[in-house]
Amino acid sequence: MTTHESEMRALLAHRADAQQTKDIDRLMSFYAPDAVYYDVVPPLRFTGTDEIRRNFLRWFDGYVGPISLETHDLTLAADGDIAFAHMLHLDSGERKGGLQASIWVRESVCLQRTNGTWSITHEHVSIPIDPATMRVWLPSDKDQPAGHSANGQ
Repeated sequence: MTTHESEMRALLAHRADAQQTKDIDRLMSFYAPDAVYYDVVPPLRFTGTDEIRRNFLRWFDGYVGPISLETHDLTLAADGDIAFAHMLHLDSGERKGGLQASIWVRESVCLQRTNGTWSITHEHVSIPIDPATMRVWLPSDKDQPAGHSANGQ
């Protein structure tokens, strides 16, 4: 593993910990001031750390306690001061209203190193949908083929 890969893995692990503990200030320290964030909720784009912060606070507010966020299938690529990562997250925890459901989330992250420090400049989060019904696809297993629901239908 290269030094860049180690640094990025550490950044992403610390970021996930900040998300799980809802530590907004630590979480935002990983983002560049002009970062662009695409989420599964409106609007189409969040630009800059103020908008991204408000979006994370909205996400945090949907949970009664901590957020469980397991990272799977992390892939990294870096060249010089630019890097790219993609991964799956299993997002779960007690949501307000008593809902206890896990959901798989796909994520791509672009990073840039400035003055020796990596920061997130772009992030894209998506949730798989069933195009036939336009409903969120909630597979019980991350590798379950599309078109098969968790209950076998």
